[in-house]
Amino acid sequence: MSLVFSLDLGKSPDVVDSPNDDIVLRGSLGRTLILVHGLTGTPNEMRFLAFYFNRLGYSVICPRLANHGKPLHILKRTTWEELYGSLRTVFIDALETGDQIYVAGLSMSALFVLLLAEEFGDKLAGGICLAPTLFFDGWNVPWYNRLLPLAAYTPLKYCIYFKDSAPYGLKNEKMRGMVDRFYRKARLEDTEGISKYGYAFFPVSLFYQLQRLVRKVIPLLPRISAPMLLIHAQEDDTASIANSQLIHDRISSKVKKLVILTDSYHVITADQEREKVAREIQAFLDRP
Repeated sequence: MSLVFSLDLGKSPDVVDSPNDDIVLRGSLGRTLILVHGLTGTPNEMRFLAFYFNRLGYSVICPRLANHGKPLHILKRTTWEELYGSLRTVFIDALETGDQIYVAGLSMSALFVLLLAEEFGDKLAGGICLAPTLFFDGWNVPWYNRLLPLAAYTPLKYCIYFKDSAPYGLKNEKMRGMVDRFYRKARLEDTEGISKYGYAFFPVSLFYQLQRLVRKVIPLLPRISAPMLLIHAQEDDTASIANSQLIHDRISSKVKKLVILTDSYHVITADQEREKVAREIQAFLDRP
């Protein structure tokens, strides 16, 4: 990762790619699985799982979180409450179908799964936290990450960005190469390709929003009793396995399980062991 400083992203349209690239697949089981991409990510991160579970008969929804797909000058001013609110609306709409509703979230969105579990109780049939990120403490996080809280409380938070670098959360070399070709050429003002690859830049202002979200979530963990599955890679380059362990140890769920992957990095929904991730989720959903 490298730091980028910018006062102005330049002129760019307020909407890029399609206005809505949600994945919505209808099933016949009377069960709906909502799959939520990570911060600065895209529903494309969940594509493999979406079609895997739809083939099993699940209705699947992969929503795009608030302001994702829009230029960075819009996304960087988005609060965690707006992000959660966009998912919460999808969840409430899904409840109206009468289906059993399950929600899986990747990275920061795993924390939104925990918020849904605390807020809606047994209306959430089960939650899946995939590489949950409370802290950026993975092996590829640069040393200067520790200094970012200082900038996060100043106007500088809207001017400083991380530019992501290899391995991009992917141990799979073919996928990593595809992302690398896009990210290496990406500029702050670029608006094309976001729906497929996500953002090459991570605003410090969103790091600040994650900090705010973590302060909200951690005290709520003992109040969470919904069945919960956590899956984390031992070699996660963004968030160490301690993130999942903390959640597992503090929630009050009678049904809870932590699965550790040995051949993946952070984006476990698309990496080397995505089929194992799918099978573990399937076993969790099919439990007696």
